Order: sequence, then structure tokens, then C-alpha cells
Amino acid sequence: MTARANEQPSGPSAGPAYCDQPPDVEWPGVEWPRATHARQGELEAIVDEVFRAPQYGETFAVVVVQRGRVVVERYGGHLEYFDRPPEAVTAATPLLSWSIAKSLLHFVIGTLVERGLFDPEARAPVAEWRRHDDPRREIRLRDLLAMRDGLGFVEEYQLGAPSDVIEMLFGAGRDDVSAYAAAIALAHEPGTVFNYSSGTTNILSRVVADVVGYGDHYRDYLNARLFEPLEMTSASAQFDERGVFVASSYARACALDYARFGLLYLRGGRWRDQQLLTREWVATAQNPLSHDVESGTYYAWQWWVEGDEYGTYWASGYEGQSISVVPRLDAVVVRFGRTAAEHYPDLRQWRRRVLRVLDDALHDPPS
Repeated sequence: MTARANEQPSGPSAGPAYCDQPPDVEWPGVEWPRATHARQGELEAIVDEVFRAPQYGETFAVVVVQRGRVVVERYGGHLEYFDRPPEAVTAATPLLSWSIAKSLLHFVIGTLVERGLFDPEARAPVAEWRRHDDPRREIRLRDLLAMRDGLGFVEEYQLGAPSDVIEMLFGAGRDDVSAYAAAIALAHEPGTVFNYSSGTTNILSRVVADVVGYGDHYRDYLNARLFEPLEMTSASAQFDERGVFVASSYARACALDYARFGLLYLRGGRWRDQQLLTREWVATAQNPLSHDVESGTYYAWQWWVEGDEYGTYWASGYEGQSISVVPRLDAVVVRFGRTAAEHYPDLRQWRRRVLRVLDDALHDPPS
């Protein structure tokens, strides 16, 4: 994913949407509730295609949830390692989030906002920007959340091209990712231009660490606030040497646990009898602030927004990882794999086809 600078949208404006858990459906526990879909054959055929058609590359996992029940779950492919043989992907395999971790950070920040410990309207409390003559001191936390901070961070994944994201994650910045990102100079006035930036998220993650603590303290907060209440038993987060969650890129969980995270947002931040996140904060994941002209989609606060008739918004990761939350269909669609960037439009079209089948089934006459 390359950096993009785009104008603010006139945007889809249907407003935030949520779905309550159906009263006749149990919340996911050790096992998920499951159902046979009214159009099971069509769904299975579309899911089969994403595992076998060459344009999608390699697909590791697909989970489709509607009305709180898993209706499709499929696994395939192998994870490759440098130090051991390839591993077949199963329901228990922890899969790398890449930028889906940004949306996990959105949750964490929401819990701090609710507690009065994080104010999106405040100037970003970044030590490197505190000099009175540093123009970066005007960057607000809301600018970082929206990727409109003005920093000239280069999000480029092509080897050989200038790339801050590669240098931050794998080069000189890997031990202290937030310091690397905070050293980037302004390229635009804060708040004016959208530039997708993994460095921006890692700066936010250090702001969080300043509040909840570094290293094990941060890990414990993630576990207590998110992973444990949702019973995401496979989930873990990766930290740099400074003890900051590398929230741009590094979390792991199995596909069904990622689906739990999507269901939490679909339910407006509610899980069982607990409101883990306010509906007002969930709305900030759905509110389009910037238009990506290249893809035709929108960006909110650490989530992407489709702008379709279903209110779809999604957590997105490198090589086509996604957790799609679809309020008007009461659905969550998870896909993990390895897809080349030039085929991202094919993946988006595949997802639209899944949603059309889910929608059509809602309008089928009673059998």
C-alpha cells in the first residue's frame, strides 16, 4: 500500500449503524454458534473461488458470520518460514495482522477516551515536537487518528524504492518504531492532507504506552480490555525493544478470533453484558474523513470505509488481510492470505459478491 494524499470527501453520510445480538443466538464462547445459510451453495462457491483462482494469490482463511452465527469457515495454504518447514493453516493457526493491528489500537484508544485519559482534540504529546518553533507541535491527536498529520512518511512496499515503512519495521527504526516515525518532518500543514502512514499509528501507540505503561503493562492492558473479554485465546501483540506495541503491523490471532473483534464493532462495542467500547467511539470507525481516489474508498480513524449501501467498514492489512464489518447485513467477513497489490480490486469485488449473496438471502420469500 503506497501513501496517498486526497481531499476530504463529500462522502457517504448514512451515519453509524450497529446490530444487536439476536436474542435467540448465543454469544461466541469456546465454540461459535453455527448455521446453514439460506444460500449456502452460492456462498461456498464464491469462497471456493478465492482459494483457487490465481488472481487472489494464496488464501489462508475465510470466515463469514451473519446474525452472530458462522455460516462459512474455510482454511488452506501454508505459512512459510526461514527456520522450519512450511505449516498448513488450520482453524488454530495465529495469522499475522499486518495493518489490521491499527484497528486494534483504535479499540485501545477508545477505552482511554472513555476514561478521560486521551483527548483527540488535544495536541499530540510527542517529546520530539515540543520545541516552540517546531511546526509539528500543532499536530492534534485527531490528525494522527485520521492519518492527516502532515508528516512526510513514505508508505512504500516495493523493494528498492525509498520507504520509511520498511526502514521503520525492518531497518534502523525497528527497535524504536515510534521514535523513527516521530523524527519525520512535515510535508503538509497538519489536518489538511490524508497520507496513509504506519509511522503515524506507531506514534499513537507510544502515546498510549505513556498512559498505560510500556512492555508488560501495555500487554496486560490489551489482554484485560480486549483479548480476555472476547475470549480471543489465540491473540497476541508484538512490541519493539522500547516496549511499544507495533500497532502498525504486528498482532496475531486465528481467523475466528479476528471475527470476534469484528463482531464487537458490529455490536456497537457490546460483548455479552458488557459495553467494552462506547457506540460513540465505534462511530469514529465508520465516519469517512478522507477519500482515496485510487480505490474509491474512504478512511476514518484507523479503519477503512467502503461507502456502499451496506455501511461496510473494514480493518485492512498488507497482502489483502481484512475484517469487514457490515451493519446493514448483520455480517462480518474475514479473509487472510497473500494477494499482490495490483489484485486488491479483485479482492474487493470478491467481497462485494459475498455481500450480495448475504443480502439476497434476506429478501428471499419464506420457504
